[in-house]
Amino acid sequence: MATSGDILATTVVGSYPQPGWLIDRRALAGRLPPRVRAEEIWRVGADSLAEAQDDATILAIREMERAGIDVLTDGEMRRESYSNRFATALDGMDIDNPGTALDRTGHPNPVPRVTGPIRRARPIEVDDLRFLRANTERRVKITLPGPFTMAQQAQNDYYPDERALALDLAAAVNEEIADLFAAGADIVQLDEPYLQARAAAAGEYAIEAINRAVAGAAGPIALHTCFGYAAIVHERPPGYAFLAELNDCAVDLLALETAQPHLDLSILRRVPDKGVILGVLDLSSETVESPEHIAARIREALRHLPPERLQVAPDCGMKYLPRRLAYAKLKAMVEATHVVRREIAGGWGCEPAT
Repeated sequence: MATSGDILATTVVGSYPQPGWLIDRRALAGRLPPRVRAEEIWRVGADSLAEAQDDATILAIREMERAGIDVLTDGEMRRESYSNRFATALDGMDIDNPGTALDRTGHPNPVPRVTGPIRRARPIEVDDLRFLRANTERRVKITLPGPFTMAQQAQNDYYPDERALALDLAAAVNEEIADLFAAGADIVQLDEPYLQARAAAAGEYAIEAINRAVAGAAGPIALHTCFGYAAIVHERPPGYAFLAELNDCAVDLLALETAQPHLDLSILRRVPDKGVILGVLDLSSETVESPEHIAARIREALRHLPPERLQVAPDCGMKYLPRRLAYAKLKAMVEATHVVRREIAGGWGCEPAT
């Protein structure tokens, strides 16, 4: 199984805090994540926005490098949310006359209205990946919304059912994945948070859609699932409703939040064939965890899977933190990871428990 990383490689889930000169951070935090466009959150005019987003991306890259992160993203500096940059660029999505869908919080949210066949007319995130690749020597990951989640975040006025919609979304994602690896991605990650929010529907067609999305991928694929941003979703269930099923999907790594919900890491045994990107930073707290606290969580994970199957990351939603806090948390995470790496190199017992 390819994990595209050294033992205990450090990474982020996807986002990093966007600077206050780039977006209105209060407006971002005061609303549900946008599914259609939210151009009003940008502080920079359209004529200079792309240049400003380039500058913010370089800032994010350099801060992640200084923190010691091994596998970088672009911090998603160009995005209003993790999903809408990709979803709203697809043919068949009407964003000028949006529909409505319930968000995972149970509140209605404007969403793209599907009015025709979903098609990817052009590469969407390939230039973002190329910019990232050109500005670091480290390994790079780029994220895409997954087909199941996008189907849940749209009003379907065209397809006979959500499964058919998800499969065409998967075909569009598959085309994008091929171009992203061709452009130099080391890892591509699908974000599928709605696997947990809509577990019953996920059981009907999510694995089929995910497998169609990643078929023939030229490199390792990660899949992220979670319980929602800590800044927005404050209640956490005691465990994943849709996890063991992911052992059967054709991805290499699962990116799981575990720190915010304080999960028992024995759940990792439910996905014995996957690498794991383990969330070890609680982003609901403004406390910077001590390296020893984080190291203890990594050691606990190593009771259930071998170190070559483990990467280390924050939980998701880092974009909502103040930048200084996000950086300090990443520094502590990297320090903790180095401690455990040295223990492994020195022969510390890290074989999974039987």
